[in-house]
Amino acid sequence: MRIQVKTPFRARRFRGSRLTPFRITGVYLLVALLWTIIRDQASGIWSDRSLGVSPAWRLLELVFVAASSIVVYALTEQFTRAIRKAETECKERFKELTCLYGIAQLSQMPKPALPSILKGIVKLIPPAMQHPDVAECRIRLDDQEYASAGFAERAERLRADIIVGGHYRGAIDVVYTAPRPRADIGPFLDEEQALLVTVARQTALIVERRRGEEERERLSGQLRHADRLATIGQLAAGVAHELNEPIATVLGYAQLSKKSEGVPREVAGDLERIEKSALHAREVVRKLLIFSRQMPSARSMVNLNQVVREGIYFLESRCAKAGIEIERELATALPELYADASQLHQILVNLVVNAVQAMPNGGKLTLRTARAGDSLVLSVEDTGVGIPEELHEKIFLPFFTTKDVREGTGLGLAVVHGIVTAHGGSIGVTSEPGRGSKFEVRLPLVDGPEPAGRTEHGAA
Repeated sequence: MRIQVKTPFRARRFRGSRLTPFRITGVYLLVALLWTIIRDQASGIWSDRSLGVSPAWRLLELVFVAASSIVVYALTEQFTRAIRKAETECKERFKELTCLYGIAQLSQMPKPALPSILKGIVKLIPPAMQHPDVAECRIRLDDQEYASAGFAERAERLRADIIVGGHYRGAIDVVYTAPRPRADIGPFLDEEQALLVTVARQTALIVERRRGEEERERLSGQLRHADRLATIGQLAAGVAHELNEPIATVLGYAQLSKKSEGVPREVAGDLERIEKSALHAREVVRKLLIFSRQMPSARSMVNLNQVVREGIYFLESRCAKAGIEIERELATALPELYADASQLHQILVNLVVNAVQAMPNGGKLTLRTARAGDSLVLSVEDTGVGIPEELHEKIFLPFFTTKDVREGTGLGLAVVHGIVTAHGGSIGVTSEPGRGSKFEVRLPLVDGPEPAGRTEHGAA
């Protein structure tokens, strides 16, 4: 990535004048001698009599000229050194400001990826050093590393830590690939260390800002997903209510027709298929109503571990036939949960069946329960095929499925989501294709209703 830095001024390289201290002193000495000669000649022309100058006086004049020449040389040499030092410091400050200005430009770019920003910073730091031709830089952030082409570990280096939110996240290192004269910190200047610390702080701010933007986008996506599910739930509830009556009519007439006398065998078989299809349709409608939270629930105080034990009991044989090993990690002394036991059982069954279908060649199924603050956590983890990241937001939508038509209706996870939401909880999924998936259900601990006949003081 090419960074173009525009500055309001140009750094002009100092070009030493031809009038060096030695030449200035020589000119001064030549002028002094010429002045002495011209003075003597002028005094003889303009005066009636010659000003006789003794050899001792003449020697004294020459000594004065020599001494003053030495003073002129020392002063001009000191002045030249001060100018060169000021020029060098100005150039170094200009390079540092150029580096910081470039980093500011990077951070202002519209939604750049964090790796692109860090690579840009790596390119900006070496030119800001005193010896940019042999300077190399590296940035380490978490498990990622971004370094210039010639970077190699050196005993003498500059380092500044990247601290984000009070936690160490990485560091910025600068090295010289060839030996350089000693300065304040090895071959580096104190100002360069201060610059690196400033760059590390700016990098930490960029990382923190990017993390905030990603979190905001994630929450915004969750909000849109929840809104979409709510809309679909309302639509599903309306469709389900409309379908309930015709399905009940079809099922009732099919059952009555089967009981009629003299029904031919072929007709009885057709009626049997009609009845099964109607029952299947009724089950789909029931799941839609559960998803849209239109079906009443019978809640009571239940033990989550007991629900898991009872639910998995009926699925153990199916898992064994599929070559799936079941591992239970149930926390002890869990408080009871105020919930609908049958719906919790349905959550477990749907998640386990989903995990079994994701492991066609066998694998391991892990069931865990735990307490996390004011919530109970139920997690179902498998070692199956996994779920691509782009499908994470779709798996809870009704009728969305990656299975064949005869393997599922796409309502299992939608029903789970509806039940969990109706209980005031949340469900999340972490998955990696080829390595399995983990569904985590969080249900809040809430107090159940007071028993009938109980007074405010607890007396019957």
